[in-house]
Amino acid sequence: MREASTHPHVRTALRYHEAVARLAPPQELEEFLHPDMVHTQLPNALFPAGVERDLAATLAASSKARTLLTAQSYQMLNAVASGSQVALEVVWSGTLAVPFGSLPTGHVTRAHIAAFLEFRDGRIIAQRNYDCYEPLPA
Repeated sequence: MREASTHPHVRTALRYHEAVARLAPPQELEEFLHPDMVHTQLPNALFPAGVERDLAATLAASSKARTLLTAQSYQMLNAVASGSQVALEVVWSGTLAVPFGSLPTGHVTRAHIAAFLEFRDGRIIAQRNYDCYEPLPA
């Protein structure tokens, strides 16, 4: 990932994910996001129908994450940039602060993620996530 990390959009994508990982407040995250941004999560174990959020809903979801998680991390495996687009291969881990469905407080959930980000004016205007969660306990 060393070569790709020199691309300015990759650097921004990595800094954005670092801020998300430390559960940064919405005002800080907003600095990375274009006012017209759309975040799409394709169907997955947590969102079976998928979800699409505008900037306000994305920031609200980040605020909610601060109440659901005690910690989270993103292990960046790969980053590829072309023009205004960045593709990331990531392993995400999150530790629950509260029970979530059948999952107890303290449970660590992991997902293997492909994230595709598009930039406009140096900020993320579109993000599409393909989240593959490791099996959840029944």
